[in-house]
Amino acid sequence: MKLHELMRIPEEYKKAALKEQQGTVVEAAYPVSNYINRLRELVTGQGIPSEEAGRKVIAGDRIVKKCNIYLPAGYCEKDSEVKYNVLYLLHGVGGSRSEWLNGNMDEEGRYVICNIFDNLIARGDIEPLLLVFPEGRSAWDWEDSSFNPEGTNMLGFYYLDYELKYDLIPFIETRYHTYSDIRKASPEEIAYNRQHRGVAGLSMGGMQVLNLVLGGRRCDAECYAGTESPWNNGLAPTVKAPGMVDLFAYAGAFSNAPTSSEGKLLGNALASSRYSLELLYLTCGDQDGVAYGEGFQRADTCLYDMAADKLGNYYKVILKDGVHDFQVWNNGAFNFCRLCFGKGRECKGSLHKAVI
Repeated sequence: MKLHELMRIPEEYKKAALKEQQGTVVEAAYPVSNYINRLRELVTGQGIPSEEAGRKVIAGDRIVKKCNIYLPAGYCEKDSEVKYNVLYLLHGVGGSRSEWLNGNMDEEGRYVICNIFDNLIARGDIEPLLLVFPEGRSAWDWEDSSFNPEGTNMLGFYYLDYELKYDLIPFIETRYHTYSDIRKASPEEIAYNRQHRGVAGLSMGGMQVLNLVLGGRRCDAECYAGTESPWNNGLAPTVKAPGMVDLFAYAGAFSNAPTSSEGKLLGNALASSRYSLELLYLTCGDQDGVAYGEGFQRADTCLYDMAADKLGNYYKVILKDGVHDFQVWNNGAFNFCRLCFGKGRECKGSLHKAVI
């Protein structure tokens, strides 16, 4: 991981880069064999035990989902010699693969998140990389963006890990020119692959990073979980997810949603993992009435201490006067990617707290 000074995004980074420095966004469809079906069962062919899934596991037909992908300037499909890092950016509870894009546009109608990465790459701050914007609901009704605690679309948020591991990451790494190749699974290759993948999310996507990557609790509707919601939103925690630290060395949660697991549980999950997380980046606005207390602060409490030597660099960054919006999330993506894939001197593991 590289050491960089934390800062608010300079305004010029939010503006369009020169035309030849601009990346492109493409939409891709891919088959999904791991998802929640109409009956709230987990469809999979991976031999996942029902005890781990917390529900009945069955075989079933594949569905087709879509994602958006940012390809940096100069990406050439025919040039397989040039390889790229990959950052997966997850959306919020009412969003979709387009939230980071359409919810965040400049005066000229360009995507601000793309402007930011165009400029980071063009100015030499980070290596060129791919951005993948998935659909966060791993369910048969993944296009349903309504907030319904009893809906299978909502349940799908808590089962994205299997889709990432067995469907989306293999699709990206066989279709595009990435350093990582999930098909290569020796200990040395796993260690190499995870250094070239990062994952971060806003709000509900931040929860997914903490609960599913680090290894927190899945959630379901109260009536199916059999317990009352501790958040008074109709959702209650259920089984613990196995975590995906074997896939990602870098994880970021921006204004993570209240259903994020508590820091003690997340830290313990990391401590028992075979792999160390090189970077965990948590950020939130101090005026965020949605996430600051129940999400951000709760997930932070005891996490670093409990993770022990399995957490390298831990960043807790508060955005002064920030609320639940793209001002916070853009700053999170800007600083997080510079730490993951930036050009600079190496940074040894430590705890970093900042207000910017």
